[in-house]
Amino acid sequence: WWNPDKFVGPAGLLQAYRFIADSRDTATGERLDNLEDPYRLFRCHTIMNCVDVCPKGLNPTKAIGKIKELMVRRAV
Repeated sequence: WWNPDKFVGPAGLLQAYRFIADSRDTATGERLDNLEDPYRLFRCHTIMNCVDVCPKGLNPTKAIGKIKELMVRRAV
């Protein structure tokens, strides 16, 4: 269902966004290329369960949404 071999998961996507959003990062394009696979980023359906159970009170769904926006802008 989640295809655990390919799905990065909310924690991994949150970490990816941390680097993607950093203006000093020079590998943003490579990071976005790595998330192009349909089982990676777009496997998240924004149900927000990860936000409810995050032990650190973080919001991975917000970061995932921002990555999705970047991917769409990049494709246009």
